[in-house]
Amino acid sequence: MCGIVGAVSTRNIVPILVQGLQRLEYRGYDSCGVAVWRDGLQRARSTARVAELLEQVAADQVEGTTGIAHTRWATHGAPAVHNAHPHFSHGPGVDIAADAPGRAARIALVHNGIIENHDELRALLQAKGYVFASQTDTEVIVHLVDSLYDGDLFEAVKAAVRQLHGAYAIAVFCKDEPHRVIGARAGSPLILGVGEGGAETFLASDAMALAGVTDQIVYLEEGDVVDLQMGKYWVVDRAHKPVTRPVKTVLAHSGAAELGPYRHYMQKEIFEQPRATADTLEGVEGITPELFGDGAFRVFKEIDSVLILACGTSYYSGCTAKYWLEGIAGVPTQVEIASEYRYRESVPNPRTLVVTITQSGETADTLAALRHAQGLGMKHTLTICNVGTSAMVRECELAYITRAGAEIGVASTKAFTTQLAGLFLLTLALAQVKGRLSEDDEARHLKAMRHLPAALQAVLALEPQIISWAEDFAGKAHALFLGRGLHYPIALEGALKLKEITYIHAEAYAAGELKHGPLALVTSEMPVVTVAPNDALLEKLKSNMQEVRARGGVLYVLADADSRIESNEGIHVIRMPEHYGPLSPLLHVVPLQLLAYHTACARGTDVDKPRNLAKSVTVE
Repeated sequence: MCGIVGAVSTRNIVPILVQGLQRLEYRGYDSCGVAVWRDGLQRARSTARVAELLEQVAADQVEGTTGIAHTRWATHGAPAVHNAHPHFSHGPGVDIAADAPGRAARIALVHNGIIENHDELRALLQAKGYVFASQTDTEVIVHLVDSLYDGDLFEAVKAAVRQLHGAYAIAVFCKDEPHRVIGARAGSPLILGVGEGGAETFLASDAMALAGVTDQIVYLEEGDVVDLQMGKYWVVDRAHKPVTRPVKTVLAHSGAAELGPYRHYMQKEIFEQPRATADTLEGVEGITPELFGDGAFRVFKEIDSVLILACGTSYYSGCTAKYWLEGIAGVPTQVEIASEYRYRESVPNPRTLVVTITQSGETADTLAALRHAQGLGMKHTLTICNVGTSAMVRECELAYITRAGAEIGVASTKAFTTQLAGLFLLTLALAQVKGRLSEDDEARHLKAMRHLPAALQAVLALEPQIISWAEDFAGKAHALFLGRGLHYPIALEGALKLKEITYIHAEAYAAGELKHGPLALVTSEMPVVTVAPNDALLEKLKSNMQEVRARGGVLYVLADADSRIESNEGIHVIRMPEHYGPLSPLLHVVPLQLLAYHTACARGTDVDKPRNLAKSVTVE
């Protein structure tokens, strides 16, 4: 979701700002802009891609030594130039639209998040004479800062944030103090970058934005306000008391974002899954609680249940893990959608292990759900996360860092499979502590996990057959996905992938639920994708498939080699290379990812940046 880049330097920082925006494109956006100081404020904004913004900046000769830039994912107000960031304030009584270039503007600001009391603040500011040019909550902030400005921007921002309710990360600068940028965060991530030799300072919503510029990163904490000046900075906490935040070396390799020989990042990331899984499991020589951090053994001994909190694809990985945790480790497990859990009355159990799952570690709903659980007295927390420096890792007692690497495509793929790998390790570690993992079982599971990269590579070799299926799907308007047991969440994930990037309406059901309603939808025009491993539920699943065929439905079946399901009229079968027992979900999801990808290609949609969606969802 929305991206921020800011800088104070002695050189022209426009190339750095725009390059930073390009590195944040993976987060999703529908408009972008940049503002700098050079004898006044200059601004360029666009509802096209950052590449077009770069052309506009060059044509308008926008350059300066202090500036801010932004990619916006619309919340308040439609994607339009007048709603794009940065927003300006000219002071009360001035119509911003009358000064389109912004030469007379005083304050410039960019913002990630949502301000919940924006209507109340807008009314107060309008009463003071401020004229609004957009429908955004962000413009409220810039006018609020302007209304409080009395020669010291740092003090004005500190006063302004006291009045804001909601989530925000902001970067702001003023033409009257041209070598100064102020940042603040609450509920949305914001980092500080220290340039080489300390000669320049940067702000960003993601360390990747500063890859190649600096690897010296300061992670701002909740409620922090930071004052960036030439080669120096100050930070105050939520009580506005001076604090020192540690500087960390963070290698956010820009090379991770290179497309290479692939058509899209999603395709690249699907094919990176063998490597990503191998990296995630690297160094795992045996099952031990310490894989999840110091003190894990004590925590695992104390807990008697698990509560998983997650959103979207991560929620489906948690749903899969529930089958493992209860079936293998014998630990009662609940899986909650994070955005729902935090707003319902629940019964807390202090002996619960709260497990959060998130690719970015900054997902707003999951962070809020974690804090809610902690507030209810559940102190034992663990995260499965792909970003070791994220807020989620910092706020959890224990962690397992997956090593998927940068995931650029909005539709998650390798993050999902590496989450499953981490969750399976957690299952085995809990089983060991609970006395349910024999040495023979441990050896068998470890052998299977070490073979996962090769097994995934064999599944990727099925791509030509998947492409054939995609040609059939490209012209469809609806699809149904079926699974049973621990493959039901995989059917849910397959349906999500298809709807995310192809815009085909897709739903998933536990196959046994067909006769309880969904069977009414089945026609020859609705393909029915069935995940059919050779497990204890296979014969039940075959009966469900017959229910589809009896109504004229067309089946597309992912079957294990020994499942005795044959292609026939109305039944298309792709055989998986091997049955993989409890780890089978990691293999069966890959053809579903490929099906969504190649169907999207056939339909001509924007695979990596599907409409209305964002990669990192940092607002509620």
